[in-house]
Amino acid sequence: MHITSIVLQVILGLGFLMFGSMKFGAQQMVDEFKRYGYGSGFRLFTGVVEIVAAILLIWGIWNSLGAVLGSLLVIGTMLGGIMTHMKLKDPVSKMGMPIILLVLGIAVLLLNVNTVL
Repeated sequence: MHITSIVLQVILGLGFLMFGSMKFGAQQMVDEFKRYGYGSGFRLFTGVVEIVAAILLIWGIWNSLGAVLGSLLVIGTMLGGIMTHMKLKDPVSKMGMPIILLVLGIAVLLLNVNTVL
């Protein structure tokens, strides 16, 4: 296991645990998903996906398969977030965090995929 991957997995894991938990009731998330045009069911689904990604990333410290699966969930979620911002014609500044998280997810995937194949 590469130390860089472990550090990134901890950062992403803790971040996605926090972001995922916020989807279950933080008013900011409720308001944002309404602005996106998505229902509360999709907000809750996104929260579950983010928490599962967090768990997989942390488990991936000991098992590379978890890192790979968790990073794929991060990548998919962040691509969806970026596309949502693009659809709404949001400024690039609103896409900053999803882009950073996408890059970190790709890095974790690349650092771990060879150990799984």
